[in-house]
Amino acid sequence: MEEYLPLIVQLVTGAVGGNVAGKLLKNLSLGTIGNTIAGLLGGGIGGQVLGMLGLGAGAASGTDMAGAAEAAGGMDMSSILGSVAGGGVGGGIIMAIVGAIKNAMSK
Repeated sequence: MEEYLPLIVQLVTGAVGGNVAGKLLKNLSLGTIGNTIAGLLGGGIGGQVLGMLGLGAGAASGTDMAGAAEAAGGMDMSSILGSVAGGGVGGGIIMAIVGAIKNAMSK
């Protein structure tokens, strides 16, 4: 279960980040469900990108989060914060991109 914890944290914070971005950027909002789905996608992607850069939970072995958790002796505070940051920011960014594309296509 511990190997899935970073992914779960990234997905949850991505959903939160997508909804926060939707509240802040009302013209790009996709609605609660759309913001949540885009945030989940962005959270997973954002966390993986940070992991590949060596800043998130996947830092020890690229995108292999199980290897990162084992190499670090479990989830430490820096990997949790990296997952939260990557998930939240990634969720907000993907929600804003999808919202901008939706607005451009509707015009």
